[in-house]
Amino acid sequence: MRLPFRAWFVALLAGFATTGCLSASRCEPGFSASPQFGDDCRFHNTPNPDAKPSQGGLMNWAKFLLGSKVGTEPIDRIPMRMLDRAQLDLLDPETTHVVRLGHSSHLLKLNGKYWLIDPVFSERASPVQWAGPKRFHPTPIPLADLPPVEGVILSHDHYDHLDLATVRALREQVQRFFVPLGVGGRLRQAGVAPEKIQEFDWWQEGELHGVKVTATPAQHFSGRTLWDRGTTLWASWVIESGGERIFYSGDTGYFPGFKQIGERFGGFDLAMVENGAYNENWSSVHMTPEESVRAFMDLRGRVMYPVHNSTFSLALHAWQEPMERLTTLAMENNITLATPEIGEVLTVGSDRSNALWWRGLR
Repeated sequence: MRLPFRAWFVALLAGFATTGCLSASRCEPGFSASPQFGDDCRFHNTPNPDAKPSQGGLMNWAKFLLGSKVGTEPIDRIPMRMLDRAQLDLLDPETTHVVRLGHSSHLLKLNGKYWLIDPVFSERASPVQWAGPKRFHPTPIPLADLPPVEGVILSHDHYDHLDLATVRALREQVQRFFVPLGVGGRLRQAGVAPEKIQEFDWWQEGELHGVKVTATPAQHFSGRTLWDRGTTLWASWVIESGGERIFYSGDTGYFPGFKQIGERFGGFDLAMVENGAYNENWSSVHMTPEESVRAFMDLRGRVMYPVHNSTFSLALHAWQEPMERLTTLAMENNITLATPEIGEVLTVGSDRSNALWWRGLR
């Protein structure tokens, strides 16, 4: 049941009260060397004169909370493939596997070890669990059943990407957290040991047991309240393992950085590109399906894997619209598209049947 606006408003205030003033009142001296860090003690996007205009935070919240929502949540049950630890352990350790957990959350098996991207296992992407965007489906594997995790990669600190309840549950079984500048402070407050956290500016890289990760640019913003916008950095990521390259966009608007990333890395075996939660009011920080296709082409990807959809209602479009529009565009542009079901395992470089699973669902 959708909560009335008053409940939403109280939830927002609760979130602001519990997460506000984390870093907005001070300027971190360690960030001053970053080209993205300004004299106002906040991170900024690179100049992009072609960026579409977007409205400010308060206007966007008003549009999202008060705008007409028709078909933004599924009526029918979304198909899922449930997983357990035994199934994961049977996956070939010599190949690269990507498991769709929902929204932008993914479990990877790299060199026989497990990694997570933007893991959100909570029921709601919200500062509180009694109000806010609620999952359309459970996760295909319970949080408690996850195997030991080698690395966690985080793109930025928004609630649908950084779930502190999940971080707290995982902090003892994760070897390393790879995060953009400033996000480490969020994790330390959640009880993650500082030696487990590695923070990155754009183009900085790290390695853990044969897996190389590089933080790459994105055009977005950060913040968990109305007062801490830009106090942490946001990023896309490149993951290299076993001779294969994966790109993960995180949240981003379309910008020239995609072409730069594609040129620098020479293309990608799999490009996980944002496709969902777009709106003309925030067009500079989220892509339409048409822009997602353009980004994929700039990246020189071999297979396009859309993320950021089908789990939470975060915009005003129908929940199936991003996948349907992207499928049509992929056919028109001769793009190999991967649309796995929730819980489905995609093995990079292997043939697979691609079901358009959302068709026919209400």
